[in-house]
Amino acid sequence: MIQQNTIKEVLTGNREEISTIKVLPRDYIFDPKASYVLVGARRCGKSYLLYHTIQQLLKKGIGWDEMLYINFEDERLVGMETSDLNSILEVHYSMSDKKPILFFDEVQIVPNWEKFVRRLADEKYRLFVTGSNAKMLSSEIATTLGGRLIVKEIFPYSFVEYITANGVKGKNVDMFSTRHRAKVMQLFNGYYKMGGFPESVAYEAKRDYLTSVYQKIYLGDIATRNNIDNHFVLRLMFKKIAESICQPMSFNRLTNILKASGCKISVNTIINYIDYSVDAFLLFPIKNIADNLVQRETNPKYYFVDNGILNLLTFNNDTLLLENLVAVTLLRRYGTDQNVFFYNHNIEIDFFVPEEGLAIQVSYDISKSTETYDRETKAFVSLSKFLEVRRCLIITYANEDKVEIDGIEIDIVPYWKWVLGT
Repeated sequence: MIQQNTIKEVLTGNREEISTIKVLPRDYIFDPKASYVLVGARRCGKSYLLYHTIQQLLKKGIGWDEMLYINFEDERLVGMETSDLNSILEVHYSMSDKKPILFFDEVQIVPNWEKFVRRLADEKYRLFVTGSNAKMLSSEIATTLGGRLIVKEIFPYSFVEYITANGVKGKNVDMFSTRHRAKVMQLFNGYYKMGGFPESVAYEAKRDYLTSVYQKIYLGDIATRNNIDNHFVLRLMFKKIAESICQPMSFNRLTNILKASGCKISVNTIINYIDYSVDAFLLFPIKNIADNLVQRETNPKYYFVDNGILNLLTFNNDTLLLENLVAVTLLRRYGTDQNVFFYNHNIEIDFFVPEEGLAIQVSYDISKSTETYDRETKAFVSLSKFLEVRRCLIITYANEDKVEIDGIEIDIVPYWKWVLGT
């Protein structure tokens, strides 16, 4: 049992710390009356979103007597049980008689947290809840919460957020001067290689920071949480997936690749490892819209939550990094619940977004004289015979053009211009 004086120490300490932390606004908007569950990978910025929300409330005159923040990963709260949760409210009301807005960080650590949160929602408390495991979105928990909280998936910085954090203002390329465009290009190279984990912006030794984040995810959120002792197999699995970003990866194929490397592992174990990795938001599957239901589930392409982690695992990886970056951008824009697909049936299209009729090919470097150019452009023509295609894009690192092939208009655009609104 956690003593109330310990909880009071945690709450009062958080008040002092959060009030002084420097945070940058992000591209997430919260309804002023709604409650939220924020989910995403470790270090993607969920806590800082809470800090920013609290600081905005403080500016509006809402004091700490009307708010409380608690991080359940605080070592002083180790061992907290469901029965301890109500003590948090009791401590607050010992300091204030005002009903608080509740900020619960990494609440999934406490067993049966969702029942406590549901009771508070029923009692009309406004809540912000964060967690680093997709099981928070399971049907059982969703049923318990009964639609009382809105779920938002949080990703590391978008490129717009990244350049803002690095002192470049503006969200459209037409707003930039020549000097600022040069700065944007310089920043894109760093973002492309080292990703957008918010805290990494301040680090010179970004690779060391990324290594620590990756280790925290695969050791803490995947291995320890799921009682996996063979860390070597887990690390090798991620490396093999990273090397195959652009290709579908079935459970059987991945198992055979690992067996060929000397690992003794079963298909069922691989399925479990993949599920754990998706739950921890390290990996995201994108499925083939041309497959039947069973094939869609068993033969997707996998992408990593951030280019910085992918870059730790691969070499000579320009094409892999660009496709991964486009995938995560699409998932951020359209959501992860089967709104983004690829197409692979006699022709290959890297990404297809049905609600937009948007077809995308990714090519690091493309020119009209290459075999790659012919393959990528003609695939759009073929795809239009099977699906409703309203816009065709080839996203590159630097190439830019606009072409028409058999009546199909195709925009060739660098990634950074695509995300900056061109």
